[in-house]
Amino acid sequence: MSMIRDLRAAVRPSRVSARKDEGFETVPGPGAVSAVVDCAVYRDGRRVRQAGPLAPEEALRQVRRDGGFAWIGLHEPDEGEFAGIAREFGLHPLAVEDAVRAHQRPKLERYDDSLFTVFKTIHYLDHDKLSTNSEVVETGEVMCFTGRDFFITVRHGGQGSLRALRHRLQDDPELLVKGPSAVLHAIADHIVDGYLAVADAVQDDIDEVETEVFSPDRRGTPRGTDAGRIYQLKREVLEFKRAVAPLLRPMQLLSERPMLLVDPEIQKYFRDVADHVARVQEQVIGFDELLNSILQANLAQASVAQNEDMRKITSWAAIIAVPTMVCGVYGMNFEHMPEVEWRYGYPLVLGITVGICLGIHRMLKRNGWL
Repeated sequence: MSMIRDLRAAVRPSRVSARKDEGFETVPGPGAVSAVVDCAVYRDGRRVRQAGPLAPEEALRQVRRDGGFAWIGLHEPDEGEFAGIAREFGLHPLAVEDAVRAHQRPKLERYDDSLFTVFKTIHYLDHDKLSTNSEVVETGEVMCFTGRDFFITVRHGGQGSLRALRHRLQDDPELLVKGPSAVLHAIADHIVDGYLAVADAVQDDIDEVETEVFSPDRRGTPRGTDAGRIYQLKREVLEFKRAVAPLLRPMQLLSERPMLLVDPEIQKYFRDVADHVARVQEQVIGFDELLNSILQANLAQASVAQNEDMRKITSWAAIIAVPTMVCGVYGMNFEHMPEVEWRYGYPLVLGITVGICLGIHRMLKRNGWL
């Protein structure tokens, strides 16, 4: 079908860094909830036009009366704001608690006649130069409730706006006619594509740090870099890993296990999302291992540099020890000492001292200590 053939193009944005959330400016109407950023009814793949703002309970009544499905988007609702929606749509209390409190691991759970899915959104933070306190990635959350005739998104964090995605889906009625599972796939694909873009940007940061660690200085030796920068980047990669790794299993379940709430034609496309999650997971694991190696190399270079400095200090101390010893001997002021009254005693001792110092210097330089 043409709908399936064009599904990826319809829901997949270009891979660029996410912008700041623009959101929807909604005017609260009678019974409206302040956390609701958009509420709409879709019938036959098209958005049903409304005279004014639509309350979630009214959207549900229209769906139950005339068919279609309701898509409700919320941003950081509190318990009181979400309680009415949860009661109207029959959402499970455990899922409601997770959606309100946030800070959940990516997961997929089934409660009665609905699916509860948690996604971690990742946004790359642009910076001129990586420092010891640079934030590389910023995380948010998108929780999705998928039912037979409704789809509810609960978003936490300043990133991860679904506004552009909703508009793209509304331009493809053949896709929206498949119901809430089509929206679930579109959101999953949108978020995972964001992972791919962030992974490319993090790769650039790691390449920059790696170049600095192994770039030679004026003496031709690797100069290294601040270990704090590497450690900070490693922490950001670890945060990225916590968002990606747990998501692989839910995407595999959606692509492999038949589910009543997921259209069979849509289900096969979750396999593509699972493949992309696996790819990003491999990249993030590789980032972590590479940063470990870079950190160890940087510490090893620091140790080598310290050893080289100690060898130079020791070499000069050995050279200075010769005139120090000679001066110490002839500074004892005894009356009977060799060459004390000899006319050429002073230049002879001075020449011998300089000769010994030059010999030691040549030997140490030949051995690479100077």
